[in-house]
Amino acid sequence: MKFTSYNGFCIVQELIKLRWVPEILKSIEAGNMRYSEILNSIPYISHTELNRKLSILMNKKAINKTADSGIINYNLLVFGKDLVHIFNHLEDLEKKYCVRFD
Repeated sequence: MKFTSYNGFCIVQELIKLRWVPEILKSIEAGNMRYSEILNSIPYISHTELNRKLSILMNKKAINKTADSGIINYNLLVFGKDLVHIFNHLEDLEKKYCVRFD
């Protein structure tokens, strides 16, 4: 029997370990809802990689894609908003506890 917290951890860990996922979700949260806006907001991400990650995030029900008058937008779903909350908290922990030697 698996514990609920273990399952929750596995779900989040599966997405956190994927390169670009936090950046994509945070970009959408910041208002970059069109493909080109997301692409331009994340340095060094390729078209191929962005398409791949958007597909994964849609399959995991973290985002959805809507079309209005031919304009495609990506929106955070509840799970995506929860992931962004977790990513923000991890960044806060880094600022608070990680010592940097510049």
